[in-house]
Amino acid sequence: MAGAEVQEIFCKSLINRVDVPDFPFRWTLNPYRGCRHACTYCYARPTHEFLGLDTGREFEQRVFAKVNAPEVLRQELRRPKWMRESIAIGTASDPYEPAEAQYELTRRILQVLREFENPASITTKGVLVRRDLDVLQELGSVAGVSVTFSVGSIDEKIWKLTEPGAPNPMARLEAMQFLVENGVQAGVMMAPLLPGISDSAESIDAVAEAAAAHEAQYLGANVLFLKPGSREWFMPMLSEAYPRLAPGYQSLYQKTYAPRDYTRRVLDLVDDSRRSWGLVNKPAPRTMQPQQRQLELALTA
Repeated sequence: MAGAEVQEIFCKSLINRVDVPDFPFRWTLNPYRGCRHACTYCYARPTHEFLGLDTGREFEQRVFAKVNAPEVLRQELRRPKWMRESIAIGTASDPYEPAEAQYELTRRILQVLREFENPASITTKGVLVRRDLDVLQELGSVAGVSVTFSVGSIDEKIWKLTEPGAPNPMARLEAMQFLVENGVQAGVMMAPLLPGISDSAESIDAVAEAAAAHEAQYLGANVLFLKPGSREWFMPMLSEAYPRLAPGYQSLYQKTYAPRDYTRRVLDLVDDSRRSWGLVNKPAPRTMQPQQRQLELALTA
C-alpha cells in the first residue's frame, strides 16, 4: 500500500503459549506485526496498541518485521522441555503479507521447523506461499503441515471493500489448488462471514463450490466478531458502503460476538454447503467462537 513502511525489530521470544482449554491451537508465532492486507474487520488490529500505535492506518502502514525470528525459534525448539507440538503461524498478522517477499522470515521459520521435524499450520490470504512449496513439502513429509486460506467471499465488491490490500479471493483458491496438487494439505476457512453481506446461503454456497472446484481438502467457517480497536475501523466502512445494515449491526454486536443463535444458523448453512459439495468427510479446522480473553492470549506473540 502506498506510504507503507517496514520497521525491523528484534524479538526476545517467538513461540506464544495459549493456555486455554478446548482452544484450536496451543502454540502460536507471528513473524510480523501489522498487515498491509488492510482487512477492515481484522481482529488483530488491537495488537498495534501494545506498541502505542493506532489500530487504523498505522496497523496497515507500519509493519514490524521480527528479523531475528528464525534464530529465536531455533533456540526455543532446542529447549529440553519442548515436546514438538504443532505451532499455528499467522494468528496476529498474515505470515505472507507483502513484507515477506523481502524478508523471507516465514520461509526461514518453516526451514527451522523442518530441521527440528516440528509440525505446524499456517493461515493466510497471501499467494506468496506458492514460493515455499519445496519447504512445505519437506516439512509435511517429516512432521506435518497444513495451509488454510481465509476466503469469506468470492464477490469482488466485498473483497475490494473489506480486504483492499489482500490478493483476489480466486487467486487464493488457485494458490491452494497448486499446493494440494503438489502434495501439501490445504483448505479454506470461510471467515469472517459478514452479517447481511456474505452470510446468505447463496454466498456461502458459492465459496464452498469454488473451494471444492479448487480441490480444497477441508472447509471451516467463522462468523464476524468485533473487538474494540477493530469495531472503530469496520463500522465506518459499513455505514458508508452498506448504510441500511448499520442499525442491524449495532443491535447484533452490542458485545464483541454475535448472538449464539444467529451464529448457529449461519454455521448450519455452512454445514449444508459442505455436504452439498462433498467436503463433509474431509477434516476441517475446528469452527470456533472464541472468548475475548482467549483471543487476546493468542495474539500477544
